[in-house]
Amino acid sequence: MLILGISGGPQLIHENPYGIPPTWTHDSAVVLLEDGKVIFAIEEERLNRIKHTNKFPTQSLQLCLKKRGIKIQDVDLIAFYSTKDIEVFTKLIFLNNNQEPKFWQPKTFLQHLLYKALNYKIELEKLCFIHHHHAHAMSAFALSGYETSLISTFDGSGDNSSAMVFSGNGTKLDQIIDLPVSQSVGHFYRDVIAFLGYSQFDEYKVMGLAPYGNPERFRNVFQTLYTLLPNGDYVIHEDEIISLFNLGLPRRKGEPFTQTHKDIAASLQEALENIVFHVLQHYQRETKQKNLCMAGGVAHNCTLNGKILRSGMFENVFVQPAAHDAGCALGAALYAYYQVNPTANKLYKLDHVYWGTDIDSDSSILKQLMQWQDFVTFEKLVNVGWQTAELLASGYVVGWVQGRSEFGPRALGNRSILADPRPQENKSRINQMIKKREGYRPFAPSVLEEDVDDFFEVPHHQKQLPFMIFVVNVREEKRSLLGAVTHIDGTARVQTVSRKTNDKYWNLIHSFKKITGIPILLNTSFNNNVEPIVYSIKDAIVCFLTTGLDYLVVGDYLVKKKEVNWQASLYLIPSLPPFVSLHQVKKLDFDSNFNNYLYIGNSYNTKFQLAVSAEVFSVLSLANNEKTVMKLIQANGEIEEGKAQDIVQEILELWSQRLVILRP
Repeated sequence: MLILGISGGPQLIHENPYGIPPTWTHDSAVVLLEDGKVIFAIEEERLNRIKHTNKFPTQSLQLCLKKRGIKIQDVDLIAFYSTKDIEVFTKLIFLNNNQEPKFWQPKTFLQHLLYKALNYKIELEKLCFIHHHHAHAMSAFALSGYETSLISTFDGSGDNSSAMVFSGNGTKLDQIIDLPVSQSVGHFYRDVIAFLGYSQFDEYKVMGLAPYGNPERFRNVFQTLYTLLPNGDYVIHEDEIISLFNLGLPRRKGEPFTQTHKDIAASLQEALENIVFHVLQHYQRETKQKNLCMAGGVAHNCTLNGKILRSGMFENVFVQPAAHDAGCALGAALYAYYQVNPTANKLYKLDHVYWGTDIDSDSSILKQLMQWQDFVTFEKLVNVGWQTAELLASGYVVGWVQGRSEFGPRALGNRSILADPRPQENKSRINQMIKKREGYRPFAPSVLEEDVDDFFEVPHHQKQLPFMIFVVNVREEKRSLLGAVTHIDGTARVQTVSRKTNDKYWNLIHSFKKITGIPILLNTSFNNNVEPIVYSIKDAIVCFLTTGLDYLVVGDYLVKKKEVNWQASLYLIPSLPPFVSLHQVKKLDFDSNFNNYLYIGNSYNTKFQLAVSAEVFSVLSLANNEKTVMKLIQANGEIEEGKAQDIVQEILELWSQRLVILRP
């Protein structure tokens, strides 16, 4: 039996006909099950290159079907991750868009979207809708390996709920409570971080900032923002959040952090933990469950997860690693499968999420590298694990692309940036030169599963932590040794690596251990600050060339940058990503004259526009994925060398921001 699970918004990559903000629907994904087992899963952002994309997962659908060698008509059931929201959305489309001639029912609307994506009108009886939080819950419980469990699904909101608590038995979910949006701890966290210069999707950054602050300083203030009630209930006083202005002027994005900002982050993290612990403690007492499963966006708060794990409240804790809305595609598919097959057993306990596309063959890798030979040199390694480990031990930072890509927000050793975990300066170097992000942000250690006890404090009954989703204590005597991966509070977001699930990554770390005595590598996602994790070899090469990475290892090939001057880029061919558009606007200036302004924008965030020069605007307007930068510049007449260099530098900067595509 083949079942597709889908999450995401209703627009194609180049569209924004309904004016949907990027925070409304997000994290589009597709998961394909065969007889209850995941055979392929991918987030649309990896393919369309839009972080947290709110676009319909057209490319993911096409790729899922292609990898399995089937057509959409061969699929038995398609499960969508929403019930109430999709119904409201179809009504709002008709209400707010005069150009929309038809009022869509949810099923016919989904059928319409699938037709636009795949050019086939799927039978309505093959479509089903799963409640957002039921999808979250099933994504965790079905893959936990537990026969019974308490299950929580805290997030921002979905289908008029902000969280649910379930009791799970076998493959069945019994809903215990449904928390309304007014009790959303996800929205509470999001609204407070606005005072720190952050917004939705930045929550994890504040989690990393919190250890630099002191929660005691503003504890009394934050206790006025929520009230814990009997029986696991609570109230969030959303209207009181504005009182944080009394603590000082909020930080604007890009401004430095004061100690006040750090203390607010610490107090917020403590408040979140207090609320979630209050709920879980009550329902653990009520149900006597020894196991806990978690999903929903709040379950990506690894600090919270680690404290739950270490608290002893539950004997076992499982957090579904794609706990955000992309994981709802997984949960919707699983929920639909068990609805159709109620007597089916849960097939396995999740031990990896390497569910995406495999890298190509050696010949295909070589062909792609050859295209960039004016910019890189490369060689095939005899022993890729050992030779890469030698580079890492020598202080180099390496992009590492191997095997099938990971599903979810973490790079778990197949699309990773790797470095020596010991020198503290590696942390600042990677943040600044490669990731291009805030310097305080921590990095995770990947440790051989058999050596985890020697360096980290993990529960004796739960030593396998393969998904980088729990923060644990680094052993005190090892903290100074592991300077690049030990956070300021002595913790680390650990990933244990098993030879069984990722032999190539295990061998790399094992080789590093033989050379250095340390069975650990610094592991962070292979991307910069404006793009999703790299997916293809092309993505990896582009990220390598536009960041400060020392080496790239893809398959068995070692890649190094050439020293090239700016003229080399004249022979690259530019084009615009399908979500990017150019805008010329005439508007009143400060001197009361109407002037032309030139911008580059995108189809998923109507607030975004970046000014570009007239020369670059002209070049990009003429770009057709055929002519080189030089020919496009020459199309506007002869330009002096200095001006040509300025144009090239501006285009390269747009390339680094992924607003322009360049290819040989």
